[in-house]
Amino acid sequence: MPLALPLAVLFSLLFGLMVWVLPPLSVIVLMVGVAGVVTVLRHPLWGLLLFGVLATFLPYTTINIGFRTTVSELLILLVWGSVLVQKILNNLGPAPKLMRTERWVLALMLFSALPFIVGQLMVTAEGNGPVNWVRWLLNLSVLFLVPRLLDTPKAREQMVIALLLGTLFLLLLSIPVYLRDRSASGITSILGHLGYGGVSMLDDRLQSFTTRMSSPWMHPNVTGGAMALLVPLALCFGVTRRGWPKALGISVGVLGILALAMTGSRGALISMLVVLVWCAAKRVPYTGRMLFAGVAAMFVLLLVYPPLQDRLAEIFSTSDSGSTSVRLDEYRAFPRAIATFPLGIGFKVEAGVAGTGLLGISNLFLNFMYKTGLPGMLLFIGVVVSWWRAVRPQQRTLVLSADNAIWFGTTVGILAALVSGLFDHYFSFTQVLIALFWLMLGLSLHEAKRLKHNASTPLSGVRP
Repeated sequence: MPLALPLAVLFSLLFGLMVWVLPPLSVIVLMVGVAGVVTVLRHPLWGLLLFGVLATFLPYTTINIGFRTTVSELLILLVWGSVLVQKILNNLGPAPKLMRTERWVLALMLFSALPFIVGQLMVTAEGNGPVNWVRWLLNLSVLFLVPRLLDTPKAREQMVIALLLGTLFLLLLSIPVYLRDRSASGITSILGHLGYGGVSMLDDRLQSFTTRMSSPWMHPNVTGGAMALLVPLALCFGVTRRGWPKALGISVGVLGILALAMTGSRGALISMLVVLVWCAAKRVPYTGRMLFAGVAAMFVLLLVYPPLQDRLAEIFSTSDSGSTSVRLDEYRAFPRAIATFPLGIGFKVEAGVAGTGLLGISNLFLNFMYKTGLPGMLLFIGVVVSWWRAVRPQQRTLVLSADNAIWFGTTVGILAALVSGLFDHYFSFTQVLIALFWLMLGLSLHEAKRLKHNASTPLSGVRP
């Protein structure tokens, strides 16, 4: 009490000074920001849940705190700061023992220091390597927040709801705008008002996607990848819940599939087809109906939506044009790039940036090799193999239930992301999106661990 009174007086004086010096709106924004920071520092789980909503709704909204960063990544940093504060105050227990997959990820993070240093010395281009590297590590670190903060089934369910709420907001914003403008660039003016930087440059980039839907994820392919990651979780969650959570999951699932088709992302569409076939092979309930409904919906869309016809035709096209030509050029140049940078180009720049003389590579696994060399790619493959061994269903037939829906939805979502990664690179080093990828992977791991611990069979809800 003796300390509380002087602190109250001090903050009152500071508030009065700000009201006197600053515009009223700035004072309100500042106070809301301070209150938010204090709340996150006191309740790290709330911060992580807020990240789930914001990262799926407005992933690239930025803020200037001396340097410009995304609010999503700032939230991750604040959550880790909160974990440290609560640990010092003895409000958190000891850190849980790392699972095998988490140790693989830690090894990947530690090894990345070598290509970072090599890239700083060997790559001649403008770029902030240290910041880019730290941001990448920060995004990967979300995996280690799962056992720390999402250590109960209730917390993991809250996290899923947060992810689906943010995705629903994104879809309700993006789909109407696209239906109105029929262009990817239609959303840029809105994003400018929502804190996105470089809107004019973004508008120029999206002008070429005249018939494809964009979103706050900006690029149509990134939007498609995000939907491939999240739609399986939404559907699994929706069909196994009741009330408003059921409506939330089904709404996100249906709208997400529609958005995926409108993005024209061939890699994401193929990945969804592959995982649906896999689910059908596992005799997962509703999969047959979903496949039938998906084929029927695709047929209708092909009849009424010509842009989708063009995108699907390109899958089987042999003509050397468009994105197919770019990908072929990337694969032709890839061996020369690896020979030049055997330990990767590091984090100073992205491959394909103007002035570097380097083409990128539209492949998740090869992009790890491009950025971190062959050892980095092998470490990532080690992560994937270890994860799959920990979460894969052990029996031939699955019974989807409320108990195992989060495990199965996150597992299928990660599988879809990995399949789409054969055609795109976005789940390797794209900020915020990769944080969601590693968050989902962590949820999959720890839900599988819980189910194995609680059931006599390898996974709850699995029938021999």
